[in-house]
Amino acid sequence: MHKSLRIAAVSAACAVAAGALYGAGAATAGQSTANSTHEPYNIGLLVKDIDTYYGTALDANGVYQASPTSPYAKDLAALDKAAHKYIDQAARKARHKGEKPAVVFDIDDTLLLSLDYEKKTNYTYNSTTWAEYVAKADRPAVFGSPELVKYAKSKGVEVFYNSGLKESQRVSAVDNLKKVGADINLDSAHMFLKDAANPPAYLSACATPNNWTCTTVQYKAGTRKHIEDDLGYEIIANFGDQYSDLEGGYANRTYKLPNPTYFVS
Repeated sequence: MHKSLRIAAVSAACAVAAGALYGAGAATAGQSTANSTHEPYNIGLLVKDIDTYYGTALDANGVYQASPTSPYAKDLAALDKAAHKYIDQAARKARHKGEKPAVVFDIDDTLLLSLDYEKKTNYTYNSTTWAEYVAKADRPAVFGSPELVKYAKSKGVEVFYNSGLKESQRVSAVDNLKKVGADINLDSAHMFLKDAANPPAYLSACATPNNWTCTTVQYKAGTRKHIEDDLGYEIIANFGDQYSDLEGGYANRTYKLPNPTYFVS
């Protein structure tokens, strides 16, 4: 999954905090400062804000973890509560109309948390280190997400995954999802990954064999269109940590999970 705008996105994600802290360290008597209105938010302060938001701490194995009592966890809990209520109601309504309800989940930082990678790479993406990290298949769950997957299934809703991970990373993704308890519909008919070598026909407008030009929105919206138009499901909810996971239609409701560590356009 290409995440090329990590540091730039951190600034955008924390714009509110930037406004609050911009004046910190104002000039004192005898000290000159530019007072520039163009200077970005200080990245050192930004990283501290991110750590506070996640409640970031090293565990006994030297892995950075988010705290279950952090603002991040509380935001997720509120989202999960609303999503549980909505899925129950929407599933019953869809079946009443003769439709087959489905939900779609992104994987990275929607189901599996990459905070340890972000911290240890200083929020800088590298395709080699990212591939090595994914291959370990030991990322922790995003709080509440595996339970939401299982809840949807318990309500008779078909679960699909729509991820920017590569086809070559399928085994690692499946293994990791099993470890965190999201062991629902992990077959190739339900988990859609990027296959640049042999892209599906429904993405032919932007992807042909070994010539992938799809944007994230084209890829993900095109996949949801396939789920609805070709597979015959009604997507009642779509979950992702990036706006590009959610844009492009083909979902009755979207849920944006918090992620201030990177941005995918």
